[in-house]
Amino acid sequence: MRTVWLLLCIALTAHADERRSGRDTMSPALRTLQADDAQHPAQLALALGKELWSQGPKSCTSCHGEPEKLRGVATRYPAWDQGMLDLPGRIQRCRVRQQQQPAWPPEAEPLLALAALVAQQSRGMPLVPQRGPEMEKAAQQGQRFYSTRIGALNLSCAQCHDERAGLRLGGSLIPQAHVDDYPVYRLEWQSLGSLQRRLRGCLSGVRATVWDWDSAELLALEVYLSRRSAGMAMQPPGVRP
Repeated sequence: MRTVWLLLCIALTAHADERRSGRDTMSPALRTLQADDAQHPAQLALALGKELWSQGPKSCTSCHGEPEKLRGVATRYPAWDQGMLDLPGRIQRCRVRQQQQPAWPPEAEPLLALAALVAQQSRGMPLVPQRGPEMEKAAQQGQRFYSTRIGALNLSCAQCHDERAGLRLGGSLIPQAHVDDYPVYRLEWQSLGSLQRRLRGCLSGVRATVWDWDSAELLALEVYLSRRSAGMAMQPPGVRP
């Protein structure tokens, strides 16, 4: 039994060594842009996040203290807490339940600014996906979505991001679909965006039905992608082409 376990560990380590963050497939100029806070295009969003953090009588500061105290929090999302939540979803819940304010629309600038600020506190830390029965169920569902052909183009996530990772599509390298840097500033968008926005864009790209924001399908796929990225060091917010 011990021999089997050792062989499994060796196999998993070998697999982990083959994983590459999406930032590793970028041009040197874009990698430099992400690494240099002075040049990072998400700096205005991060500044907005810091401003929002301490605003109002029921501010984020009043519960959580300074943003730095949330170091490590982003490594655990998506998570199960009376329902499945990704990091923007957690911020929305706090806004509605604790601050008694209306929820922001999906991809609202203040929501992404706070998500980027919280995620930034976990830079350099490994992703540690939450475990538990609900998370296992979601991960299995997400894995099925990842490997199922969909849309008019009849493509699955795996066909692009596993079988064709490292090849070029429209001049850009196809990444391995790791989620260590979200939210990301995409030059294509000229703004910050969440992982859900990226996934919805992929669905549209293969001409499939685009799932609703915060749907069980999107969240399950997020859970599975976080499992694939487990142990990888986070560097949010990311920069992508």
